[in-house]
Amino acid sequence: MRSYQTIILIAVLLLSVGCNKNYQQFGAHKKAQNVILLIGDGMGLAQMSTAYYFGEGQPNFSRFPIIGLHQNKPTDELITDSAAGATAFSTGYKSYNAAIGVDGDTIPRETILEMAAARGMSTGLIATSSITHATPAAFFAHVKERGLQEDIAAQLPKEPVDFFAGGGLKFFNNRQDGRNVLEDLAKAGFTIDTARLDRPAKLSLSQKYGYLLAPDGMPKMQEGRGDFLPQATQLALDYLSLNKKGFFLMVEGSQIDWGGHNNDSEYVIEEVKDFDKALGVALDFAKKQGNTLVIVTADHETGGMSLSAAKVRMQDDYNHIKPTFSTGGHSASLIPVYAYGPGAWAFAGIYQNNDIFRKMVEALRWN
Repeated sequence: MRSYQTIILIAVLLLSVGCNKNYQQFGAHKKAQNVILLIGDGMGLAQMSTAYYFGEGQPNFSRFPIIGLHQNKPTDELITDSAAGATAFSTGYKSYNAAIGVDGDTIPRETILEMAAARGMSTGLIATSSITHATPAAFFAHVKERGLQEDIAAQLPKEPVDFFAGGGLKFFNNRQDGRNVLEDLAKAGFTIDTARLDRPAKLSLSQKYGYLLAPDGMPKMQEGRGDFLPQATQLALDYLSLNKKGFFLMVEGSQIDWGGHNNDSEYVIEEVKDFDKALGVALDFAKKQGNTLVIVTADHETGGMSLSAAKVRMQDDYNHIKPTFSTGGHSASLIPVYAYGPGAWAFAGIYQNNDIFRKMVEALRWN
């Protein structure tokens, strides 16, 4: 009898240890000092799944202990665009399609990036689109319509962004109004590079850094973009982490969406593989630091993509996958959310896209 009781006691203790390890892994008891939000624009479950079938090795998606789903309906329609989706993430307010940092009444709302800066944290934005495109713009700008990219660019020097990298040079120095916003960025303390993602000899918080490396969007991976996204992510982390008060960083794999709009599966696959590399950089940093919440999600799904069985002589070939699409636009599918680090546990379940803002704020314990 004693032997049986001993076995039960050991089993309970082992289970308790295991639960405590999971509790620590999910970071339920810790405050997040840093937040890295990675957005795979247009990346639904099928797009993410391509990393498992067309990539090499185990994707970094597998490293996330917490997975949830968000619903992304905007205020005015059933299916969201990137602007309303990103505004929900950045401000916590649902809004109409095309809204950038404003609510449904076009009232500007404070973004999580602005809130972080007000608390002394450093901030950064990275995208493979123009930095003035809908998703990155929604974290620093406030305009009623996403197409006002020159207005969005003009707001950047006035906003508390410390690091940015992406395309969009023409909206700063080849504008219809003739204004050179690069000069405004320099006056705001930025060192601007328009040629390459060069690492400064010495990173300093007394300096801001901006990289505008294409007239509009960056080249596709198929066109030789190389490791811009993971390298920019690493550079941003090396710089932003100098601030002992913490940081907020948003990284967008913008062109997963563009591949979906084109119904181009190879385009999607290569962009997802590149995005997964950036995930690896973020997760390696978070694992080492122990104080960083990493969230990965998408604003919406694009293309109605499915990983279908290939057809051979009018029969399904279950040994080969042929990605197919049902639309050239967006779909209403619920979107996966992956979380790691302090506060990650809160991202399990099903919730609205603007709840992601609240969950990030709670992880940082600003309330």
